[in-house]
Amino acid sequence: MKSVVGISLGGRAEDFEFRTRFLGERLAVRRVGAGGSKARAARLLEHWRAQADAVGLGFSPDDVPAEAADARADGAPATTGARLREILQEWALRDVQQRLGGYFTNARILFFSGRDDYKLARTMAEYTPNLQFADPLLQLGAPTLIDSLEGLELYATGAHYVPEHLPEAVLPGGLGDRWTHFLLARALGDATVVVAPVHEFDRFGREELAGKTIITSAVSDRRLARFRQKGVHMVVDGAPLLAGRVVGPAVLDAMIIAASGKAPGDIPEDDYLEIIAGTGLEPRILYPCGFKRVNRFAFVIHPLSQEYFKKVEPIELLSRVSPPVFMDALEKTMAYAPPFVYSKMTGIRSPNGVEAEGWLISVGGTPKEIMRHKPEFTYRRLLDAARIAQRLGAQIMGLGAFTKVVGDAGATVARRAPLPITTGNSYSASGALWAAHDAMLRLGLVRRPKDGRKARFKAMVVGATGSIGSVCARMLAMVAEELYMVSPETAKLLALKESILKETPDAKLHLSSHAGREVGEADMIVTATSGAGKKVLDITQVKPGCVITDVARPLDLPPEEVAKRPDVLVIESGEIRLPGKVKMRNIGLPRGVVYACLAETIVLALEGRFENFTVGRNIEWERVREIYRMGLKHGMRLAAISGVNGPFTDADIRRVRRLALAAREAARPRRAAKRAGVAGRARKAAPRRKAPARPK
Repeated sequence: MKSVVGISLGGRAEDFEFRTRFLGERLAVRRVGAGGSKARAARLLEHWRAQADAVGLGFSPDDVPAEAADARADGAPATTGARLREILQEWALRDVQQRLGGYFTNARILFFSGRDDYKLARTMAEYTPNLQFADPLLQLGAPTLIDSLEGLELYATGAHYVPEHLPEAVLPGGLGDRWTHFLLARALGDATVVVAPVHEFDRFGREELAGKTIITSAVSDRRLARFRQKGVHMVVDGAPLLAGRVVGPAVLDAMIIAASGKAPGDIPEDDYLEIIAGTGLEPRILYPCGFKRVNRFAFVIHPLSQEYFKKVEPIELLSRVSPPVFMDALEKTMAYAPPFVYSKMTGIRSPNGVEAEGWLISVGGTPKEIMRHKPEFTYRRLLDAARIAQRLGAQIMGLGAFTKVVGDAGATVARRAPLPITTGNSYSASGALWAAHDAMLRLGLVRRPKDGRKARFKAMVVGATGSIGSVCARMLAMVAEELYMVSPETAKLLALKESILKETPDAKLHLSSHAGREVGEADMIVTATSGAGKKVLDITQVKPGCVITDVARPLDLPPEEVAKRPDVLVIESGEIRLPGKVKMRNIGLPRGVVYACLAETIVLALEGRFENFTVGRNIEWERVREIYRMGLKHGMRLAAISGVNGPFTDADIRRVRRLALAAREAARPRRAAKRAGVAGRARKAAPRRKAPARPK
């Protein structure tokens, strides 16, 4: 029976011993811990080289004195299992990336030693540019980290010469160790994924490791329990299970050497592949706290008017005493400001356990300034925001408000950005009609459909040829008795009508270049223009009890217009309530409620769909249905219906209904008189018939 010994810098509590048959040989396998002492590790290495047939080193030979690490002709071969560890860890990494759909995309990765895990770092660089290496800090005590693969390669060319010229203690009294620990802990806090030997995590607690993904080897049940206490989300373990034991790559490599009789450098890659496949070994994916996944997103916002600048205290004070020209100048200046992180969003949790966190990134231009400049002006700022999002670790970025309508509606940004882009228009269209349908049901003024027939209501879409408006028109054509489509782009209207009739042949459609007298016939109106404040609808002509869903930003109907018709329900569509206990800065909506375009970005993050989902001006109907279903799956719900003055209460809905019924009742005599007048005029205009002659 051959003897294999694994020596680790870890604690002795993890020691084990077992016997097994491996590759046709009987092996006695033993693990010995050095308790963190490099001197003891060196002594153990010297001792077991004289006793065992092969020795596995769970540390770098550079960590022990050279005379102990040097291989001797009469001693047992020693191996770190580096090549085998590279194979197993890279396999595990790629398996996670494929199985969990972009798990490492744009993740922030911290390597304790890029030199020891160089091949793994090159693999990780395929998925993310956010790499950091602690080699200078841990090897030299230099208070810095390397933040690129190129920097690591440059460092590795001469780093081994530097320790020979360093003083023994740069900072006396252990201060240097404490400083190194502080800097490393801070880097851990910023990282999403950490790559290090398993014993290196013993000196860190929950504050540094909570929520992290760890890539390491040889995680025993005892260590897994510690990771659970420290709140670690996931462990990618390159060490397989063998004979019921977790066997690290160094020990496994030593077992291969002892069983095959080959020297460490004489085992080709094909032999490793054959052994791994033949023995059924595979890496492990562990969840210490149960399955948990946190995906990351970013979303671009911008001020909708000068009023948003006044929320900043110094500007609010100046606006009171300064002439209006000051705010005009500030509005123009802020359009040139670089993007910045406005808020971080946390606490979003799907019912299936997946979580999402993200960042709201603000660009400074108001709609007026965005439309005043050429599209390329806004593209540059959005691409700057995308680079910020990438560095933060976002896996997808959404465009909000006017940033998604400028130019080609996100198509150019999606081509140039370093991460996937979505405008959110698919969910905005879905949310618009979701809110309108709910509002109509709550008002109770429209008959519900029976036997699969269409509901007895008339609908109108103002801005029907736009990206959101066209989808709203397609959806309403399926359920409304009649649909009025309004747009100044008459040729597009004709093409849209033809397309809708192919999908819904029995739809009754009316076309108009402006919302004229037909506006008084509609029970539901959706305004989806990009008018930037232009008047697109005369609310005084709207039917009492009509539900108007205003999805334009800025709004097509400002508060002063809405106030003219208390018998009409004007809602700002697109508000979605997120699942979980959401934490974020105020964006002008109730807590936990966001616009549908932002909700689309979050839904895609929860689903792990890191792709250009909605870009360009043509929204696909299939995408609208798909995002709606995904939203329901992840716990998205329509928020309390909100108007220009905030959410509507049940009392508000009842008041609108009461006023609408009263207005309709008052209008009946006028309509009856009008009909009677028309009938009377018709009778007067009709020729009189002569009475038939009586027979004589």
